[in-house]
Amino acid sequence: MLKEFKEFVMRGSVLDLAVAVIIGGAFGKIISSLVNDILMPLIGLLSGGINFAGLAFTVGDAVVTWGNFVQAVVDFLIVAFVIFLIVKSVNATKKKEEPAPAPEPTTKECPYCFTTIAIKATRCPNCTSELK
Repeated sequence: MLKEFKEFVMRGSVLDLAVAVIIGGAFGKIISSLVNDILMPLIGLLSGGINFAGLAFTVGDAVVTWGNFVQAVVDFLIVAFVIFLIVKSVNATKKKEEPAPAPEPTTKECPYCFTTIAIKATRCPNCTSELK
């Protein structure tokens, strides 16, 4: 059972997935820092000095920090756009397969009686017409 588990884990797709998750986590941290530390302060500056991280309102005892939600949406949009660009570039580099050529026909139709006959036939076996 341990051998089977080892074979399963060592398959290429499982290792690729593990690497993708680790790199994705690190990439997410970089994007979060970009949004929180660079983009949102600039957007706040352009919009009159608003600090999005501090934007909140209260409903009863609950505090709704909608500024953090705005930052999370910007995070998501950046990550989604980067993933879109990566997928688009990978798809562009994939070699497009040529469609297989149609196989040579082995039969034809008699122009007189419309019976299907061999392509090399010189006379129709059904109506005995001579074919050209």
